[in-house]
Amino acid sequence: MAKYITMPKLGLTMKEGKLTKWYVAEGMEFKTGDALYALETDKLANDIEAAENGFMIKHLLQEGENAPCLTPVAIIGNMNEDISELLKASGKEEIAEEPKESKKSGRIIASPAAKRLASERGIKIEDIIGSGPDGRITVDDVEAYGSTGKAKKSTPMASKIADKYNVSIDEINKSGRITKQDVLDHVSKEKETRMPMTAMRKIIAARMTESWHTSPVVHYNIRVDMTNIKKMKDELKSEINLTYTDILVKITSKALLDFPLLNSSVEGEEIVLRSYVNMGVAVALEEGLIVPVVKNAHLKGLKEISGEIRDLAEKARNNGLSMNDIEGGTFTITNIGMFGVESFTPIINQPEVAILGITAIVDTVVNEGSGFVTKPLMNLSLTADHRAVDGAVAAGFLSHLKKMIEKPSMLLL
Repeated sequence: MAKYITMPKLGLTMKEGKLTKWYVAEGMEFKTGDALYALETDKLANDIEAAENGFMIKHLLQEGENAPCLTPVAIIGNMNEDISELLKASGKEEIAEEPKESKKSGRIIASPAAKRLASERGIKIEDIIGSGPDGRITVDDVEAYGSTGKAKKSTPMASKIADKYNVSIDEINKSGRITKQDVLDHVSKEKETRMPMTAMRKIIAARMTESWHTSPVVHYNIRVDMTNIKKMKDELKSEINLTYTDILVKITSKALLDFPLLNSSVEGEEIVLRSYVNMGVAVALEEGLIVPVVKNAHLKGLKEISGEIRDLAEKARNNGLSMNDIEGGTFTITNIGMFGVESFTPIINQPEVAILGITAIVDTVVNEGSGFVTKPLMNLSLTADHRAVDGAVAAGFLSHLKKMIEKPSMLLL
């Protein structure tokens, strides 16, 4: 019996989805578990699988279109079933399109001097290929037409350049006469490679653009001494194989409880403050960046945080993250220190109001007491939304975080 398949609701915050590709065409048979179509939300890209065997009778949503959750995207069932009632109920009854008119201008553009010279030589101006803007015929074009009565498609210099780069003039798509610059442009174009955006890259592009236009941001940087963190990491190596990200997630989670504005979000004319921390940890994949979330990080010990971050990163690399794994974040940490980067300005992960960038640890000579010593120093880069976070609050948070990092407590376990 024919029925709808609908746009799924993959998480509590999902309101609509975008169907980016149909894997099963109309009239095709599919089996349970076959991928029917590719779906994008504002956070994830998923393939939606068939829950039963059947035939794809009618697509109600086309590739590239959005639809609210639980609305019909297709009609499935047995072949040759009457689906008129389902079509009517979905509002997708087909309406014949009216033919569209097209107009084409046959106007020839030529300079007065070119027209006069062509007339003097008994040449039909419409037979000449123009090299000027929009195919405008110049005196040089009339001269180049020559005594043979055949239009020359390119200037002499363009022909020389084409020969030099082994390019056929006929390969160059231009309605007018081809110049040297046209040939050089064609050669440059051949050295370009076009790569379509992946589904994940499209999501990243949309969300980063949204963030850029939503939040009036200010960037703050502070340098911290990592001596005691390095020492703690080494001391715990036999018990836990910690990363600097693990440790900073724990310390930052505790610091945020003292600065709730950094852990808030803006909703209309209200600021939503939270007494819990769901820490987003950016994970770099080949096709882009994704931010899984460590829920209630402020309540978890280092060992638990480390294991959870490792598991989430592994799921991310294997495309195994669920909506629950990536939604609900209240603050984000992104670490690119392993690439040697010493400072950067990360973009806020909406709807959060701040993000902390972690950079490379650099052995630096500093003046201490009566002499100079070498210390492992690191810059922290904070980006904050000025709608919710003033400069004094952001600076206070970084100062507090610096103190916690430079004097970490073993109670963090």
